[in-house]
Amino acid sequence: MTRIAILDLTTHPEALLTGSMRVWQSISGWLSPAFAEADMRPFDIAEGEMPLPHTGDFDGLIVSGSEFGVYDDIGWIAPLQRLLLDTRAAGKPIFGICFGHQIMADTFGGRAEKASVGRVVGARKFQHAPHQSGPKNFTAHVWHQDQVTRVPPGARVTAHAAYCPVAALDYDFAARSVQYHPEYDAAHLQDLFTRGRNVFLDGATADKAAAEIKAADVPRDLDAMATAAFFRQALAAKT
Repeated sequence: MTRIAILDLTTHPEALLTGSMRVWQSISGWLSPAFAEADMRPFDIAEGEMPLPHTGDFDGLIVSGSEFGVYDDIGWIAPLQRLLLDTRAAGKPIFGICFGHQIMADTFGGRAEKASVGRVVGARKFQHAPHQSGPKNFTAHVWHQDQVTRVPPGARVTAHAAYCPVAALDYDFAARSVQYHPEYDAAHLQDLFTRGRNVFLDGATADKAAAEIKAADVPRDLDAMATAAFFRQALAAKT
């Protein structure tokens, strides 16, 4: 089995604790059908599971989203950045989502910060870069207020949107990341909006986001095959 460590960096308000799916479960549920040989191993960092894993504990690493920013004074951010550098040095593949996208960029020489457009929640249209295979345009679920504002050396932008110039990155080592959320399915997001209404989203924002997600009809397996292939190719290159 291929050991994939999933770092869950999202805390949950009290309104979401009972019966709500954890982020690592969303990631595993999204990727596992395309990556059957992977043993998904969660590390619930945001809820206090420390220390972070060592590079010997996994073959590949997934860094989840978070309500925190790379600039926040959170105890696990500096150790996470050290782990990212150690994972690169070990030649093991890394995949980042939302905050994971941002912390990877910040760690590897770029920059992430609050975006001038503010918080964006719902579904948005993106374009793949011309050098990318597959459809030129796609729609994905989004939930963030920060963005990558400086591309790290050696990385290239693989997707963008009108409001988000750096929506996905491929690095010149075994790493890639996305600003959007391929791991969240529509039903789960609708549940979060209902539970979190007037807790972490005001009613108008929650309603607008719910309508966008319903209209978008984003495929449940968005990017799953490509992400599984990324891990397989990176791991094959090491052998």
